[in-house]
Amino acid sequence: MRGRTGTGVPAWSMAVAAMLAVQLSNALSVGVIDQVGAAGTAWLRMCFGAVFLWLIARPRIRSVRRKDVPALLALGVATGFMTTFFLAAVERIPLGTAVAIEFLGPLTVASVASRDRRALTWPLLALAGVVLLTEPWRGDIDLAGAGFALLAGTCWGLYNVLTQHVGDRFSGISGLSLTIPVAALATMPVGLPQVIGGDVPWWVLPAAAGIALIAPVIAFGLEMLALHRMTHTAFGTLLSIEPAFGILIGLLVLSQTPTLLQLVGIALVILAGAAAQRGGARPPRPEAGTPAPPAAAKGPMPPPG
Repeated sequence: MRGRTGTGVPAWSMAVAAMLAVQLSNALSVGVIDQVGAAGTAWLRMCFGAVFLWLIARPRIRSVRRKDVPALLALGVATGFMTTFFLAAVERIPLGTAVAIEFLGPLTVASVASRDRRALTWPLLALAGVVLLTEPWRGDIDLAGAGFALLAGTCWGLYNVLTQHVGDRFSGISGLSLTIPVAALATMPVGLPQVIGGDVPWWVLPAAAGIALIAPVIAFGLEMLALHRMTHTAFGTLLSIEPAFGILIGLLVLSQTPTLLQLVGIALVILAGAAAQRGGARPPRPEAGTPAPPAAAKGPMPPPG
């Protein structure tokens, strides 16, 4: 069946679950940000995530080819700074607004990657919804927060493309177990000073560990599995639902109430996301580490990490 994983779970449902998990982890991070800053929180999440993923996936370093290294490093850096910039945005502006602005990154990827002009209809509709969600005409948005959200969106767009590439090479979450340690190392120069200089009560480290289990471990793992089966365009536009999840989680966890106009924006982005995911399945691909069919193969694929 189109768009289903090898376990029979639809790829789009895994992407939706991942988005909810990401926004829940971001909302839960607010208390930790107050103690050790946005960069410190992002760094702790990456460190704990790396430990969890190595315990779960036990990646084989020797299976990594030299030509795999650039993509793994790039994805790790994009992942680390995507989280760092986004938490810096959440520190300054409401969660739903930050997600809506950040969404412009994967939206751009979806538009550029599309070869069907009709597919541009849905990103444009989603963009209209994002405008209603952000209400730029009110003029009271924190520019630094918006800037950090845009930087996070840039990393998000790169993350989607690179995650699909790495997910095609490595099976399961083995690719993630290689990139999250890179993310921890890349963000250490900005995160470690905030942790050392911050107020670190006893609960901060277990809280950061619990949040890391939600994202990056569970959420990013689900995204990688979903991207393995979906096109850039379908996945990128399906992500237009994420601002709605940001509004919802912001309301439930952080008591950030949306306006009526923002609710209209939510309806628009959900409509665009639902329409875009139709026909968004990728052609069947060989599992990582198995030889590809002759018509599609560029060479035998080595065993997965």
